[in-house]
Amino acid sequence: MARKKTAAAKKNQAKKLHLSANRKYKDTVFRMLFADKSNLLSLYNAMSGSDYHDPSKLQIITLENAIYIGMKNDLAFVIGTNLFLYEHQSTYNPNVPLRNLFYISSEYQKMVDSNKLYSSTLLEIPAPHFVVFYNGTTK
Repeated sequence: MARKKTAAAKKNQAKKLHLSANRKYKDTVFRMLFADKSNLLSLYNAMSGSDYHDPSKLQIITLENAIYIGMKNDLAFVIGTNLFLYEHQSTYNPNVPLRNLFYISSEYQKMVDSNKLYSSTLLEIPAPHFVVFYNGTTK
């Protein structure tokens, strides 16, 4: 009987390790692949139907968790007058809109000089656009 509990416990532990490792792996691959401006520009062109050729037109502004107390988004970039947040999800998460609100707030905080918030001049910020790439099984 002790042998069965041990086998079941090991199976349970392996299952938990597999799920979290798999999620991180997919996230890391997505982030690494599109951290390259040429790859990101290609993805942007495919998503928007545009035909940009110069990767220097992209400004990557992805949050890194070392700076923002555990907040890390997958991809954030500015092109033209628009700010894009691309998230990759392999599991269903109904809180993505709330997370995007936190991400966009942090991005704008990085962009705006807080001393100018109280001036009489309108601060211009790029318009936000949110895209979630989902490859999970839950509908």
